[in-house]
Amino acid sequence: MYQEYIDFIIPLAKKVGELQLSYFRTDRLGIETKSNISDVVTRADKESEELIANALFGKYPNHKILGEEGGFRGNEDSEYLWVVDPLDGTTNFSQGIPIFSISIALQYKGETIAGVVYAPYLDELFVATKGGGAYMAYHGGESKRIQVSRKERLDSSVIATGFPYDKSTNTDNNTQEASRVVPLVRDLRRLGSAAYDLSCVATGILDGYWEMSLKIWDVCAGILIVEEARGQVCYYRDDRSLSVIAGNELIVKHIKEIIAPDRD
Repeated sequence: MYQEYIDFIIPLAKKVGELQLSYFRTDRLGIETKSNISDVVTRADKESEELIANALFGKYPNHKILGEEGGFRGNEDSEYLWVVDPLDGTTNFSQGIPIFSISIALQYKGETIAGVVYAPYLDELFVATKGGGAYMAYHGGESKRIQVSRKERLDSSVIATGFPYDKSTNTDNNTQEASRVVPLVRDLRRLGSAAYDLSCVATGILDGYWEMSLKIWDVCAGILIVEEARGQVCYYRDDRSLSVIAGNELIVKHIKEIIAPDRD
């Protein structure tokens, strides 16, 4: 039903990936800071979003876009909203760490109906449509249906998390939660790209993930991919932007009991 959008997004994401790789590990990044010293943006972020926006408006001129760098643009009355993080994991990208991704999702009347996450350096592609399942393709290979991990215990699970940009000025910064989780899991990872974290949960590479103070462009595509991979995503607090836990139902429950035991 929504395949036409996926067929358009996939080659677009790969084209954006080529642009990003042309900048990766070069001295042409043009790094700047945004909200604070931890919140960085590069020339690749900006050019990637413009490439995506121009392509989307060329194909769907009456739609609107919400992008990390450019905010809202397009037809404000449209029921179709493209939610775009042109380069999720900018800190990794700017340091030469190869975990970063492009996240493009489409919402219709507020419901996410299609999503793509593409990690260019790793050449890993994650795709989902509402009601159509979730799929992964690796190194240009055949797309295969994916499903979240079936693990039931935290002590055998590898969990990922992240930390907010205001971690240096706000003590409510996930460090206490992380310290409680570490002794109870096989290990903890901090990959640095929420869209990629969620995609790894969808395919069972990670068993679970939580993070606070995210933005909709960080997670819009990734949440759909997890849910279509038979996973669960819950919002564990409402006072720090979007704060999510992802995994199978049991792992989400176990994580929530540790990091937010008093929150419904």
